[in-house]
Amino acid sequence: MSQTHLTAGMGAGEMVVENVGKGFGLGPLHKQVIEDCTFTLEKGKLTVLIGPSGCGKSTLVNILAGYETPDTGRLSIDGGHVHGPGPDRLVVFQETALFPWMTTFENVSYGPRVQRKLSAKDFEAETMKLLELVGLKDFRDKYPSQLSGGMQRRAELVRAMINHPKVMLMDEPFRGLDAMTRSLMQEYYVRLFEEHRGTNLFVTSEIEEAIFLADRLLILTNRPAKVKKIIEVNLPRPRQFQMLTSQEYQDCKAEALELLHEEAMKSFAAGAVNAADFLEACAHMGDDQAQPRK
Repeated sequence: MSQTHLTAGMGAGEMVVENVGKGFGLGPLHKQVIEDCTFTLEKGKLTVLIGPSGCGKSTLVNILAGYETPDTGRLSIDGGHVHGPGPDRLVVFQETALFPWMTTFENVSYGPRVQRKLSAKDFEAETMKLLELVGLKDFRDKYPSQLSGGMQRRAELVRAMINHPKVMLMDEPFRGLDAMTRSLMQEYYVRLFEEHRGTNLFVTSEIEEAIFLADRLLILTNRPAKVKKIIEVNLPRPRQFQMLTSQEYQDCKAEALELLHEEAMKSFAAGAVNAADFLEACAHMGDDQAQPRK
């Protein structure tokens, strides 16, 4: 392992999620979204979270980030209890969050400049190194409105990474990008991870993306979400797209798809039951309720 990997990985933390539960609403309107959810984000590993649509992935990310408080369970980083948001965790969301009045360089270097933990010379050198890694060196003086969607996503990635959080949380950051741009983003992101070796949680709904990126896959159940299975992805690093034709990839994909299909069918069945209940309730409504008002 290179000295760069050692230095960058030293700030990585281990996050433990124990028996976390979360619901919304009161009485008959209460919906349990997460239940008895337990897993560990291992230090220096890229863990990918994947589950059926609507199972509660974003709610779980908000809990890990400290934006939501779990109803039950405990979260800790390196043994310390997590209380709300903190500088030890950073989140990259689906929506762009670059400051429109700042250049690419100013956006990326914002954290180190405000925290004043590095000299001007050091944070400038690190900013330029990261911009070069994601192909934005020549766009340092451009504003967000002058960048493509993919370029903005790259700038957001390095803006988070330059702060060296103990845990970085990625909530479907490439969603909505076209297929070519998404593939390029996956390459840039995996290159950044392999350079820095931080602790990352990446949330996605795309199984190919999940396996290409992951050291470990966390497969979630249908709502209420909990971990159905953890799959170790033993593809070597550095990752290359040619690996997607390997037997290891095919076996991993087949296992993950089978697990996700089981949960998707449960979700479909639950939706069908709810629809039937709704239609039956409508059929028994009084005439004054069932008929449209004149």
